[in-house]
Amino acid sequence: MSAPAPLVLRDVHVPPAPSWWPPALGWWLVLLAVAALVAVPLLWRAWRRRRRARWRRLFEVECHGGLAPPEQVAAASQLLRRAARRVDPRADRLQGMAWLRFLDGRKERAFSEGAGALLLDGGYRPRVDPGQLEALRALAAARFVQLMEGRR
Repeated sequence: MSAPAPLVLRDVHVPPAPSWWPPALGWWLVLLAVAALVAVPLLWRAWRRRRRARWRRLFEVECHGGLAPPEQVAAASQLLRRAARRVDPRADRLQGMAWLRFLDGRKERAFSEGAGALLLDGGYRPRVDPGQLEALRALAAARFVQLMEGRR
């Protein structure tokens, strides 16, 4: 009988390191959370920007669409009164300087002491200065958007 052949012993075989792709489930969840943290505020800002643009277009269409200057002032006042109800349900009943002070808000005096004072009697004048009308329209459009957003 012949002697058995010597066994060839080799070192321990180490399996290859796991591949980095595809990542484990936990990494997918982290990636999803980071994407949501980035996307949600961006989408929210874009939605608010589009909403503000729609309100500005509405204001421009209602207050400029072929109306005479006194009618434009009256239309702006009417839209501001409608929007004011979002902030205070009784705001549309205010008259005179109380109405202008409400439109001023907390910081500025643009309505009670500035171009916004045209709202008091501009709708009843036979003629309205185009410069005053443009200043009022810009001021009223900005305030309209603020009121529609619910900001006092």
